[in-house]
Amino acid sequence: MALNPSLAGKIYPSVTTEVTLEALQKYARAYNDDNLSYFEPSAMGGIIAPPMFNVVATWLPLITVISDPDLRVDLMRLVHRSQDMRFFAPIRPNDRISASATIVSIESSAAGEIITIGLDASNQQRQMVSRTRFTALIRSRRERDTPAQARSPGSMTSREPILTVSQTIDRDQTVRYADASGDRNPIHLDNAVARMAGLPGIIVHGLCTMAFTSKVIIDHLCGGNPARLRRLAVSFSRPVFPGDIITTIVWRESDRDGVMCFSYEPRKRAGVAIIRDGIAEISP
Repeated sequence: MALNPSLAGKIYPSVTTEVTLEALQKYARAYNDDNLSYFEPSAMGGIIAPPMFNVVATWLPLITVISDPDLRVDLMRLVHRSQDMRFFAPIRPNDRISASATIVSIESSAAGEIITIGLDASNQQRQMVSRTRFTALIRSRRERDTPAQARSPGSMTSREPILTVSQTIDRDQTVRYADASGDRNPIHLDNAVARMAGLPGIIVHGLCTMAFTSKVIIDHLCGGNPARLRRLAVSFSRPVFPGDIITTIVWRESDRDGVMCFSYEPRKRAGVAIIRDGIAEISP
């Protein structure tokens, strides 16, 4: 095992992020979201950040873990496997968000090693705003292509979807998202580095693709109100490239504890799933 398993359970010091209006609006524009809640002060009780802006507030704690020399992460073999985000309160301009990171687990798998990192974020009133579980696969040295778990086709269902929405990934999407999110991993910006990592070229950030799907859920199922989104969880299946068209298909599930539940699957051409096991939970 290349990763250091003794670090499982390690808690890292919290990091505080000062939220600016410019930063949250820049993040919304980075994935083509024009929701008035992010731009118009009179909309729904004042400007709030996109729910996915929580990835900006927790970016430094996440990087602190991944870059810990004692952990021994090989970034060239790191593949973002899944993301599970729960939202408790909106982030607003001028908030001070304190986020801490914990290594939840380190496990071995056939394709390499799996690390799960927990990220908890609270505002200046000590009110929790989000709880995230970030899971990554560190590919073994013999794994040169897409991880085996991602090769299976998308889960097909015989049920009729309630919603189908297509979106286009812009050619400069990765540049804009890198600038807004802080994630400047060169596999999203440099074709040569992406090819060194075994990819055909630069790929779109997984969290950018997830942000695109959050727009679908908020626009069409939350009545345009981002504060209603309570949870978004995905398993990344296939890479997305600049210029791709993604189509998100949504199915209604049974409510749980008064929360509206949906499953969804974004696909590329020929029905290839780019995200599997998508979950969205919405307050009534």
